[in-house]
Amino acid sequence: MRFLLLLLCSMLCATACFAQDKIHGTVKDSTGKAVWFATVSLKKKAGNAIVAYTITDGNGAYKLMVPSGESLDSLLVEVRCIGYKSAAKSLAGQAPVDFELQVSVNQLQSVVVKTNRPVLRINGDTLNYKVSDFSNAQDRTIGDVIKKLPGITVATDGTILYNNKPISNLYIGGDNLLDDKYSIATNTIPQGVVDKVQVIQNDQPIKALQNKVMSDDVALNLTIKKGAKLQLVGQESVGAGLPDNYDVDLNAMMFKDKYKAINYLKGNNTGDDLQQELTAHNFTDYSQLIDNSAPATVLSSGAVNNPALSRDRYLFDQSALLNANNLVNLKNNVQLRINAWYFHDTQKEDYSQLNTIFLPGDTVRYNETQHNRFVPDVLHTQFTLNVNRDKYYLNDVLLMDNNRSVNYSNLNTNGAMVNQVFKDNALNFSNEFNLIKSLKSNNIIQAYFYISHSAEPENRSIGPNYNDTIFNKSVPYAQLLQNVNVPAWYTNNYLSFKIPANIITQSYRSGFSVQSQTLISNLDILQTNNSISPESDSSMNHLNWTRKKLYAEAAYDLPGTILKANLTLPVSLQQIDYSDSLYALNRHLSRLYFNPQLRIKYQTSLENYLTLLYNYRNQTGTIEDMYRGYILTDYRSLFANNADLTESRNQLAAIGFNYRKALTLFFASVNVLYNHLSSNNIASEVITNTLQQRVVLPFPNSTNSWTVSSTASKYSFALKTTFSGGLTWQNNSSVQIQNNTLLPFNTTTEAANISADTKVNDLVNFSYKATLTQTDSHSAVEASAFHIDQLLQQATVNYNPSDDIQFKLSGEHYFTRQQGNPDLKYFFADASAKFHIQKWKADLELSAANFLNVKTYNALYLSANTLTASSYTLPGRIILLKVFFNL
Repeated sequence: MRFLLLLLCSMLCATACFAQDKIHGTVKDSTGKAVWFATVSLKKKAGNAIVAYTITDGNGAYKLMVPSGESLDSLLVEVRCIGYKSAAKSLAGQAPVDFELQVSVNQLQSVVVKTNRPVLRINGDTLNYKVSDFSNAQDRTIGDVIKKLPGITVATDGTILYNNKPISNLYIGGDNLLDDKYSIATNTIPQGVVDKVQVIQNDQPIKALQNKVMSDDVALNLTIKKGAKLQLVGQESVGAGLPDNYDVDLNAMMFKDKYKAINYLKGNNTGDDLQQELTAHNFTDYSQLIDNSAPATVLSSGAVNNPALSRDRYLFDQSALLNANNLVNLKNNVQLRINAWYFHDTQKEDYSQLNTIFLPGDTVRYNETQHNRFVPDVLHTQFTLNVNRDKYYLNDVLLMDNNRSVNYSNLNTNGAMVNQVFKDNALNFSNEFNLIKSLKSNNIIQAYFYISHSAEPENRSIGPNYNDTIFNKSVPYAQLLQNVNVPAWYTNNYLSFKIPANIITQSYRSGFSVQSQTLISNLDILQTNNSISPESDSSMNHLNWTRKKLYAEAAYDLPGTILKANLTLPVSLQQIDYSDSLYALNRHLSRLYFNPQLRIKYQTSLENYLTLLYNYRNQTGTIEDMYRGYILTDYRSLFANNADLTESRNQLAAIGFNYRKALTLFFASVNVLYNHLSSNNIASEVITNTLQQRVVLPFPNSTNSWTVSSTASKYSFALKTTFSGGLTWQNNSSVQIQNNTLLPFNTTTEAANISADTKVNDLVNFSYKATLTQTDSHSAVEASAFHIDQLLQQATVNYNPSDDIQFKLSGEHYFTRQQGNPDLKYFFADASAKFHIQKWKADLELSAANFLNVKTYNALYLSANTLTASSYTLPGRIILLKVFFNL
């Protein structure tokens, strides 16, 4: 009994001690919501020492054990949590110790991070370049800065590429002012008014289609500084110099949110080709979009290879360009836009060339000298109405063009003197209407209507007595007259229905197109008695052509974040009729074509992606492939056709990988493209020392090409330098029939380039670029092979000793080597000095272009079995004094 009483007392004491050593409770906020991960501490009242602690669980509950020997009266419980005010309670008995915390907003002390290193900022699909990070005092326009941005390259024609992909558009403050004629902006907008250059990947400008259909387009956007939005902007210059040179650039620009404009008047005779600013950089893509093969210019005054020089090195011009581009933003996302320009020029060319055509057992040579004067007049007007809302899109474009030109040519070919006058008058108009509407069901309907008309009367006179043994039975005559015109109508219309879903958007389209053309030509002889007679019975054409197409298409878009894909499955029923009563020609062709296309873009990581493309396309010839009567396209090319309509199948496959590390400013890309083209016809040429005659024969023919290209661009923070480089390998294999011999050709071109643009310090900037090109061509029939090496080096040094003085020195070195010919070496140098005059609020610049006075340039060109050695006359040294001032 005594043992049981002792055991019961011990158990009661232990229970009492255990209950006394355990503290528990809950922690909640003022709304009654449990507070997670709050720190609960058991502290001594005297000295504030922590004797135990724990963390609340997901229900806000906690448990604490009181260490042995500690009195509850001497302890308190404290709770702390980020975002709440701290709270503490003394212990009283064994009741739960619960807390209700009050929210506390803690203002962190501001931190300012300063750096002079360029930083690229990424926001979704948009990459931001700060213009001030890459510009220097000698950059006049935004185009000068874009050329130096890591990951961006600019081709010689002004085409902008981001990581080796051409951009689809250039926006100004988010607005499309210029379509793809963005050289107007890059050559005109002062770099000082632009805050950022933004690269927009996966650009989809139509709001109703965003996140519904795949887009892998890349566009640029120029954000304008706030101060520049509030006022008229203009960077004017007027210059004069020796010998009898002038250069004028007067412009006025506005970049408000509601109104944007680039209007200017430019003129010069210093070789600055203003017409290059009017280039439509994506014209080929647009022609495929509307599915129209507009008739090309048939005649020319001669085949002249442009020298591989900057155009301002060799161009003799007297040009003027009046350009007006205005956009108004109305309410409800309605835009009105007008783009209009008039261009006039007088260009001169003096050149000589030796064309050598290597044939099995024979060699044909053309030794020619030309003195040309070319006078173009170009008038363009375009009116655009655009409504771009989340569920509604309308775009209507009315376009009119009138391009007139006259080309005067004095020609000596193989010792025979010939005078040519070539007049060309191209007139066309078109209207494109596109309506897209999102329904209440979230489905999308689209209506598209396009119509165009074009005409281009061409006439060329050659004489006197040009090849009279061929054209006039050895009888002297005054002139040979060639006239051609191809008036054409075209319309394309379709309706489309899109069904967006969570993953895939289905699109179904059906429509029709009609192309109606007539090719009229005649080759006549103007006799010495002023009578006109046909050159022969086979020198006229009156070919009527109609192509009708009924098509349907199913497309499936996966506009995902990681994987984007588009599968297009078009089927078309095509009917072509062509006839010419002069040759008893009356043909009819009906075909059912299937032209699938697959595009894939896979985001391998946040910044890197892989692209895949496969395209199968059935194509037919055009009216210019079907005429039976001879046309003298230039003074030594007499062409006709004697085969059925050309039908070809084009297979294109491409794969590419784009790498980007924006934090370290590193960009790289690798692309591989294969193109196979097979057709049912082949061109056959008969080449003599006086003339080239060509007909099309009904024999199978195919060509293959491989292109492998890679680029890399890296900004070095330590050296303040952008390093860039690229490699390209291209192989083309084709077959030709020349002088009744089948000649397979294989041409390989290899190119490599490196460049560096460095900012040594605030006083000195330096840039360097080198491009090496190797071209090889050989034929299995012809034992000899041909090889040309070309090296181009360009360097520029800028020195700015003060804010008011700037010096610039630049040079270009050209080197060409071809076995059996002497090496060709040329060096061009330019220099300028600019002074800021505070009193005038203007800059004064003295420049010397080509100050070493190089006046001739020789070049070699290789194509298949034709080697061309050309010599060009250059303008020589130009000294110019210019005044720059701002509005």
